[in-house]
Amino acid sequence: MNASPQQPAKPLAGWRVLVPRGGPWGDGVAASLRKQGAVPVIAPLINFAPSNDQATLEEALRDLADGAFDWLTLTSATTVDVLYAYRAVIPASTKVAAVGETTAAALLAVGYRVDLVPERDNSAAGMAEQLIALEPEPRDVLTLRSEIAKPVLTRMLSEAGHRVRSVVAYRTVGVPVTEKIAHDVRSGRINAILVTSGSVAEQVQSQFPDIPPATLIAAIGPRTAKDARRAGLSVDVVADRQTVDALIDAVAQFPLPHAADEFAP
Repeated sequence: MNASPQQPAKPLAGWRVLVPRGGPWGDGVAASLRKQGAVPVIAPLINFAPSNDQATLEEALRDLADGAFDWLTLTSATTVDVLYAYRAVIPASTKVAAVGETTAAALLAVGYRVDLVPERDNSAAGMAEQLIALEPEPRDVLTLRSEIAKPVLTRMLSEAGHRVRSVVAYRTVGVPVTEKIAHDVRSGRINAILVTSGSVAEQVQSQFPDIPPATLIAAIGPRTAKDARRAGLSVDVVADRQTVDALIDAVAQFPLPHAADEFAP
């Protein structure tokens, strides 16, 4: 009987990769990592806390369900968590714009649709430029944001004549990791850490002050890499596109040593 051909080694075989967010998004990233042979370690570093003005948010979501807006704009995957937590209804008459593929993937993962993702610049400014080009006539736009978001999107759309309602959807808060996760990072048992936002970068720097030099820090795009370096992290890998697939591909293509046997799962 002929022996079956040997399967090619997966590029991340034996690697333990920290995934910094949980929920449907984290599960999707973990599945993608497993396909590359990695062992995902889901350790949420950030979460959202309720807005300090719940009444305003709830009113905006009621108006959204009633079809009051032509566009809904989302600039982070965390905003999707808020929509999902509130079981928000997005009517067919309202188009949905996501700042990048990460946010778009989060929307799709919980059953929402996506009508627009900026083609070149995955930033609030890039989204505003594309919306302005797409909609020459004034439109009603709902922008859901964190309390620390800069008003770039609101300002640019308003200056272009659109009617924008900007509502704080959540506050970003850090989530302390378990001592086991902290120990695994300190000891080098975590081979790579995915950095998917500036807020995640700040938590990585704060919670893991002694990251071994051999641990790979991978940022989901140039903007996040800039935020990570500003937070004090040494970034090794930067995805050329702000998508999870591009991030995992960038890590897989990096010249990686084989994971130590004692760290095997």
